[in-house]
Amino acid sequence: MKQLSRLFVVGLLLLGFNNIQAQDENNPWQIGIGINAVDVFPTNSDPATHLPNYETGSIFSEYFNVTDHWNILPSISYVHVSRYIGDGFSFGVRGTLNRISKLGDTTTEALSYYGVDGTLKYNILDGTKLQPFVEIGGGYTWVDEIGAGTVNGGIGLSYWFNDFFGLTVQTQYKHAFEDYGMTHFQHLAGLSIRFGGADTDGDGIYDRDDACPEVAGLEAFNGCPDTDGDGIEDSKDSCPNQAGPKELNGCPDSDGDGIADKDDACPNEPGLAALAGCPDADGDGVADKDDQCPNEAGPAENNGCPWPDRDGDGVLDKDDQCPDLVGTVANMGCPEVTESVRKALLDYAKTILFDTGKSTIKDESGAVLNNIADILDDYPNVRFRIEGHTDSTGSAERNQALSQERAQSVMNYLIGKGIPSNRMTAVGYGEDRPIANNNTREGRRTNRRVEIHGETPNN
Repeated sequence: MKQLSRLFVVGLLLLGFNNIQAQDENNPWQIGIGINAVDVFPTNSDPATHLPNYETGSIFSEYFNVTDHWNILPSISYVHVSRYIGDGFSFGVRGTLNRISKLGDTTTEALSYYGVDGTLKYNILDGTKLQPFVEIGGGYTWVDEIGAGTVNGGIGLSYWFNDFFGLTVQTQYKHAFEDYGMTHFQHLAGLSIRFGGADTDGDGIYDRDDACPEVAGLEAFNGCPDTDGDGIEDSKDSCPNQAGPKELNGCPDSDGDGIADKDDACPNEPGLAALAGCPDADGDGVADKDDQCPNEAGPAENNGCPWPDRDGDGVLDKDDQCPDLVGTVANMGCPEVTESVRKALLDYAKTILFDTGKSTIKDESGAVLNNIADILDDYPNVRFRIEGHTDSTGSAERNQALSQERAQSVMNYLIGKGIPSNRMTAVGYGEDRPIANNNTREGRRTNRRVEIHGETPNN
């Protein structure tokens, strides 16, 4: 019997460890070893026909009468292997052996006892140190050489010293299906050894609880790493290899300007967020590194430098159509044609002489036209209208054509002196706009004239 007991225990242990080697990494296994006690007395059952006559009491009567009714084998007499399947449930197999010498109140010659049972256990307080549980199952029990099937139900309590080792006590009622079977109570007490899931990365956190099961990490971060040790796990750290504050998502800020180095265009100089971390000494909104005048405020359009005003007329060169001539704001920085200049142009133009009845300009008028060209050149943004007029002598058609030709001759002369053609127009009015009486010689002489009028853009 003693040798058989040893073989039984070794066999079940090997079975248990073989199962553990094949365990699922996310579902822990548990093995329990200990002693069991068989109590035939308080079962309220008739004696089995194949066994010697024995008396039994009503259910649970003398339940704790260990001395008179409990059969205990003084060695390891049960092995239980189970697998946790989730939500507090475990499925397992238990093997037990014993020696029966107390049949109720009757003492008999020792009978061998073997049992193999399947179990379904539910932990009432799953995940705690003290775990009460209920268990149901069924199996087969042999007393001597006679076997019978049983249905089982019981309760128990486990206390876990740590994640791996605990003490378990339980009691179960085993009801035999066959008339010749032995209905009885079985009590068990022993050591439970629990195996957690795999720990692939070796960080002491089981894969089932490890958010980063293949990378060693910290318990504080559910098994995920913090490579730079700044207290921010790598998955939430924008700079996992460089320590930095939480406010900057774990990135360093070398110049202390509140802008992470990775986003800072000037990481070693305190600067402004609006300028990507770069300084702006003159406060003009242009970073010093891009500012051609870092100590003098100026617009970005001019690379941080103030716009010049070469002629000092208060109109910046960028807006000044005459940057080298003093002008007015109203005339976009160009000089305006004053009344005195208008009068001078009219007086000069009236002295231009033409060959009689023709549009050719007499040579002595060259000096006058040159003076006119100089005046026009001083007003580069002014458009000038050159008007030709005649007296009423001759036909109106001929007078109209002659006035147009003479105005065009003056314009062509001025173009030759460098005045752009797009700043002048030539218009002939013939005899339509007299300024004196055409009935007198003096009046007709006055009406034969050229006039030059300046028109500024805002007019």
